[in-house]
Amino acid sequence: MCLSIPSKIVEIDEDNMATVDTMGIKRMVSLDLMPDEVGIGDYILIHVGFAMNKIDEVEALQSLEVYREMLEAMEEEERRQTIEEDDRCDSRGNA
Repeated sequence: MCLSIPSKIVEIDEDNMATVDTMGIKRMVSLDLMPDEVGIGDYILIHVGFAMNKIDEVEALQSLEVYREMLEAMEEEERRQTIEEDDRCDSRGNA
């Protein structure tokens, strides 16, 4: 599955490449396919290394909050699974 996480433009170079921040991870993307003009501080959606759409800042921040909640829930689920698997450990008490 491909998720398009809003990314904030932090730098644009002379080759139409942008450095973006995606939830703390910086990477380079091409602006060659962008239909809208963008600048530093704008939020965009990326697909396979190309900026595809500009996204409103309010919508971007709301989406990022949902992604953070999903990540937190995944981590909590992983902890829960580890505890449950440990409770079913066959070697418990045989040491």
